Amino acid sequence: MTEVTTRGTPGLRSVRDLPIVQDGPPPGGYSAIRYGRRIPSTGPTGAALLAVYAGMFTYGFYQIGVGNRERREAKEEKILARAVIVPYLQAEEDRRFVRAWTAKKENDKAIMAEVRGWDADARPTTSRWMPPGASTRPSMAKS
Repeated sequence: MTEVTTRGTPGLRSVRDLPIVQDGPPPGGYSAIRYGRRIPSTGPTGAALLAVYAGMFTYGFYQIGVGNRERREAKEEKILARAVIVPYLQAEEDRRFVRAWTAKKENDKAIMAEVRGWDADARPTTSRWMPPGASTRPSMAKS
């Protein structure tokens, strides 16, 4: 029964009874098989990529140089602007110092009023004028 349904020929007792069918090429033969390597070009060449990379690299370093130059000019301008106002800042500090020095001398006079021979204007250590130390400077501590 199986042979009838699969082979279409009734009464086969063995596989040897099957008709021999040999497969062969069609008349005229098969067409030629292309076996050569034909990979399509998928992008730019290595030299082109290298040139683009070198160009981008050069442009990036150029931009770094431009940024450095601009930053340097801004820094110099800032320094010059500060240098211009230094005399005004120094004059303001001098006025503050004179007020603090006068207040200190008045305080010394009040404290040492009963000591004979005490001179608040006398310099005890040197003949050269030097600004006082931390005692008359404004306190930077937060109160």
